[in-house]
Amino acid sequence: MNKPTAALVLLLLIAVMQCGIAQTPPNKTVSGQVPDNSIRGQAYQLTFASTGNTIELTVANTATNPLTGVKVAATEIPPWLKFAATEQRISLLKAQQEVAATFTFSVDKTAPVQKNQTLKFVITAPSGEQWTKEITVAVAAPEKFEVYQNYPNPFNPSTAISYQLPAPSGVEGSAVSRVSLKIFNLLGQEVASLVDGDRLAGYHQETWDATRCASGVYIYQLIATDERGSKQMAHKRMLLLK
Repeated sequence: MNKPTAALVLLLLIAVMQCGIAQTPPNKTVSGQVPDNSIRGQAYQLTFASTGNTIELTVANTATNPLTGVKVAATEIPPWLKFAATEQRISLLKAQQEVAATFTFSVDKTAPVQKNQTLKFVITAPSGEQWTKEITVAVAAPEKFEVYQNYPNPFNPSTAISYQLPAPSGVEGSAVSRVSLKIFNLLGQEVASLVDGDRLAGYHQETWDATRCASGVYIYQLIATDERGSKQMAHKRMLLLK
């Protein structure tokens, strides 16, 4: 008895809930092939540091025989995309039936912003035949300027200072801000300069080694000036205990 040949079509519905993006699946094409549709070259925007995002891949069996054990797997996933599960199995796919495989993921704040990233999804039939679908995503820049409390705090002798930089409205490509991050004592004297240069939009973390400083309260001040000359500033206190 001849084994039935897999005849699958991998359709795509990407619904990034944080961004409100949705693509309606295209019509079926040739059996056993992944349709080449309008999403090629288009980057779907993911919200910075977002959760509850979903990608839905619809597998259609265009054959006259049912299939069991179809696997859909997400591969080549960057570490800043946290998938709840990277593999979905379809236990039964009846003839002429479509079944969705849904992947849920979050975007870590360490993700590079405004840069395209290709995600690959592989569908494997019980016979071992495989098809792939690639989509391009890009993480949008943060919507606001923010400086986080240093960690650990209190600390000895080093601590991390994190911050995020937005992109000016209407700026395309990689947005750059001029950043100054300095440490002062309570007398207003500068004791360290951690950053004095350009930084891309997104999340950044700097480390201050206070080995040569005395115990006490210090203030860190960050000033960011974007490409349009708009300046934002924030300062916070931290405690060095030796």
